[in-house]
Amino acid sequence: MEQQQIRLRDLLLITLGCALYALGLVSININNHLAEGGITGITLILRSWWHWDPAYTSLLLNVPLIIVGYKFLGRHALILTIYGTVMLSLFLWLWQRLPVQLNLHHDLFIAGVMAGLCGGFGSGLIYRAGGTTGGSDVVARVIERQQGISMGRTLLIVDVIVLTLSLSYLDVRHMMYTLLASFIFSQVVDFTQEGAYAARGILIISDDYQVIADDIMAQLDRGTSFLNAEGGYQHAAKQVIYCVVAPNEIALVKRIIAQHDEKAFISIINVHEVLGEGFTYARKRRSIF
Repeated sequence: MEQQQIRLRDLLLITLGCALYALGLVSININNHLAEGGITGITLILRSWWHWDPAYTSLLLNVPLIIVGYKFLGRHALILTIYGTVMLSLFLWLWQRLPVQLNLHHDLFIAGVMAGLCGGFGSGLIYRAGGTTGGSDVVARVIERQQGISMGRTLLIVDVIVLTLSLSYLDVRHMMYTLLASFIFSQVVDFTQEGAYAARGILIISDDYQVIADDIMAQLDRGTSFLNAEGGYQHAAKQVIYCVVAPNEIALVKRIIAQHDEKAFISIINVHEVLGEGFTYARKRRSIF
């Protein structure tokens, strides 16, 4: 199998993402006494307890995790993970020594929002390039392979444990704003990874499938496909229409269907990405007239 190549674009995205994430952690989280989940949260706990520099503890904690998980990552992911881990530690060290101050006037609400935006956007760029910053991502991947437990569940458990331990140096008020930052963080990560991509997949079951498909292609200039299906009750053969449209085209599709078959079965699903010859999704540019 041909090894996947390391692209300069990916390294640049990871570098920028680590710089933004570290900037938010140093200038917002630390300065406003907000916690963090995962391995990064542990480095903040160690900083509070023993005044250890997160730039060093982040690297020290990640090295054994990467050694343990290297065979589960693959060559490409391993290189990007090591690079991301080193870059994060480097920027944590750098931002603590450069006079970069974000004056939020000790407003914890603004601090929570900014922490989520900065960290989420930085992490989204890292994940979009196929990299990670090590830490709990590696642990979650190893547990998924060995125990069959999903990465999402493992990451959630790790975050809950770390945030609970963070109450040793934070009060409940600061923890609530940390949870606000975590929520915004997750939303921004998804947005950044998807690149503001928005589409809807539509499954239509109707006896008038051909005229409905023709109208969708004529009026929306969208491609359609027919999927062979069988009814579960009468076991009758069915043709299912599948197409991908923009969110603002859903209403028009519904009107087209209603014109031909008001009893048609329609299922609308979120689509994160469409690739492949004949299926690459792009927004249609339409005249305002």
